[in-house]
Amino acid sequence: MNIAVLAGGLSPERDVSLSTGTMVTNALRRKGHNAILIDLFFGVDALPDSIQDLFQVSGQLPPCSVPEAAPDLEAVRASRKGGFSEQIGNGVLEICRAADVCFLALHGGIGENGSLQAFFDLCGVRYTGSPSIGCALAMDKGVTKSLLRSEGILTADWAIARRGIPFDTEHFPVPCVVKPNSGGSSIGVEIVRDRAELKRAIEAGFAFEDELIIEEYVSGIELSAGVLGSGDELTALPLIEIVPKHGFYDYQHKYQKGWTDEIVPARISEEQTKMVQQAAIQAFRALKLDVYARVDFLLTKDGQAFCLEANTLPGMTPTSLLPQEAEHVGLDYASLCETIVGFSLKREQHA
Repeated sequence: MNIAVLAGGLSPERDVSLSTGTMVTNALRRKGHNAILIDLFFGVDALPDSIQDLFQVSGQLPPCSVPEAAPDLEAVRASRKGGFSEQIGNGVLEICRAADVCFLALHGGIGENGSLQAFFDLCGVRYTGSPSIGCALAMDKGVTKSLLRSEGILTADWAIARRGIPFDTEHFPVPCVVKPNSGGSSIGVEIVRDRAELKRAIEAGFAFEDELIIEEYVSGIELSAGVLGSGDELTALPLIEIVPKHGFYDYQHKYQKGWTDEIVPARISEEQTKMVQQAAIQAFRALKLDVYARVDFLLTKDGQAFCLEANTLPGMTPTSLLPQEAEHVGLDYASLCETIVGFSLKREQHA
């Protein structure tokens, strides 16, 4: 099968995506597929006379690690030849149309907020993962939390801070968490302990986005629940327990090896495990997700599971959670990639 793996793009999670894309490309090649890695933002300098020639590749790409700091997107933007402003690089659409399927190894930005999925739907490009509506709903944390609460799924109290509109920091309870409303990989997330910190964190947060989530702080065991499947055929993977060695599960703890202990299965009771897995599947359906996602929770001392968010394109880097959960049930990395492709193509056949 000819598979175009899309990664990179113009997102704060660009480096994470390139690491995911490299691993996915290599895994699909090991499975015998003709997989090529394409940077969504840079594309290719020129297309060959026959695009199919691009897929005649072999061997493994060198590993791509995730730096400790998020990328400088202005420098990335300035480094592209031609100076055009489009977020989709030269030749990307043509390559994706020529492929049997496009594996979306993107994180954040248009690759995860539903924009690219909607564009591909209009262009007849087959792609992996959730449809545009599910991506859009899950990407907006405020919308996500409203939908979760309407379905009876516990989620911490929250408020939205918008650029240019004064936020009442005197009445929102502290400690609390400040995070970009549509961000990922914990970029721009801060846990604040007093009102002075809250004011500063809100001002700092607007460097990332125009809308911020101010969320009640909930203390508990951090859990991740992977969900695989489509329609009525959904499986909740074993839960993974996340224990950062210092501070909280931020960008560095997610992608730097050895910064976090990840324990699978999580050290909680069977009853609690089933409760969280059922809530993950319920959230998956409420947000109109498909094929695969990762749903994150906090389990409190009194046994309540608070849903934090859903990730429609979870990381598949060497330190990522979903592959570890899948491996625990005998699904190795390459087989997980093939499973994602298989469910995605099955959905397209029934569309």
